[in-house]
Amino acid sequence: MKKIVILISGRGSNMVAIARACEAEAWPARIVAVIGNRPGAEGLARAAELGLPVRVVDHREHADRESFDAALAAEIDALAPDLIVLAGFMRILTDGFVRRYAGRMLNIHPSLLPAFPGLATHRRALAAGVRVHGSTVHFVGAELDDGPILAQAAVEVRDEDTEQTLEARVLEAEHRLYPMAVRWFVEGRLHVEGRRVRLLPRGEGPAGGAAGDSRLVWSAT
Repeated sequence: MKKIVILISGRGSNMVAIARACEAEAWPARIVAVIGNRPGAEGLARAAELGLPVRVVDHREHADRESFDAALAAEIDALAPDLIVLAGFMRILTDGFVRRYAGRMLNIHPSLLPAFPGLATHRRALAAGVRVHGSTVHFVGAELDDGPILAQAAVEVRDEDTEQTLEARVLEAEHRLYPMAVRWFVEGRLHVEGRRVRLLPRGEGPAGGAAGDSRLVWSAT
């Protein structure tokens, strides 16, 4: 039984999607804590409603990134998780923190990386005139929004799209993509070879197969 810690900063919609999938699909895993860096984050209340343990490490109580990351690492290590999931966690992590959890920390970014790392991805996608946008789940690397890619969800960019409508459709795709990728990790079906991630066939991972093995999820909604 794998143990998962989820880190959030805001509404926690991807956290909710992962928690619901974990229960509904009977993953060989459990979420041992949802940790937020903002005490009033909506996602913490949503986690509590789902019966998940909630903890807070307030970044405002720490003088710098290093001291905050040290406090956060202490909370995480006390739980001894197999996987740390960043789900809208709006903090830039120090190199030491990333190295500490290398190979067992995932992030989701609202673009088709390596395009549009950083903030304001939907606005930048519209300004660039791309016809396809989307989201990426990746292992966390040393650079911002970098690391081996597990899966991507692609969303058509429509002529009438605004930043808000595009964001809404990308988020909908994320709610399918992220649980799928986390389940692959939990079931031991991911093999990292340098910058590339190989998905083992159904039945090869220690916990067997999983539904929905598409590495690229196309969403026309």
